Amino acid sequence: MKQPIQTEKAPAAIGPYSQAIDSGAGLVFVSGQLPIDPATGAFPEGGVQEQTRQSLTNARSILEAAGLSLANVVKTTVFLADMADFAAMNEVYAQFFQAPFPARSAVAVKTLPKGALVEIECIAASKTGEAIGKASDAVGKAADTAREVLRDVKEGAERLFGSKKA
Repeated sequence: MKQPIQTEKAPAAIGPYSQAIDSGAGLVFVSGQLPIDPATGAFPEGGVQEQTRQSLTNARSILEAAGLSLANVVKTTVFLADMADFAAMNEVYAQFFQAPFPARSAVAVKTLPKGALVEIECIAASKTGEAIGKASDAVGKAADTAREVLRDVKEGAERLFGSKKA
C-alpha cells in the first residue's frame, strides 16, 4: 500500500500532491522539486547552478526521510526553463551522483512554477525493492529446482513402471 513521505527539510507540497510516495513495491517517487529553500521559502540567490543545488538538496532531504539516499535513485527528470542552461545544470548535478549514475531525461519547458529555472523529480529503489528482487530470484530458483526434481521423478517412474503413452 502506498505511503506518503513528508519532511520539513524540503518545501511543503502546495497542492493536492505529496512530497514523495513510497509505492510499497520497492520504489519511491519524489515529486518535482523546485529550488525553494524550506527555511526561507525563497529561491537561492544566483542562477541555474544555485537552483539546481537547492532542488537536489530538497530531493535528498525527502529521500533521507524515507530512509534512502541519492545513491538509491534510478531515474531523474530535469525540467529546464531554458535548454541553454543544460551544461551549467549538469555541472552541479554531477556533484550529487556517483557511478552508476541514474537514468535521466532533461527537457526544456515553456515555464516552471514561480518562475524557477529548474525543477527535478526522481524515482528511487528502496531497500524493500532490493529485498523483493532477491526474494523473487529465490522463488525463481526454487521453481527451477522443483521442475528438475519432478522431471527426475517422472523419468525414474517411467524406468520402474515403463512408459504409459497412449
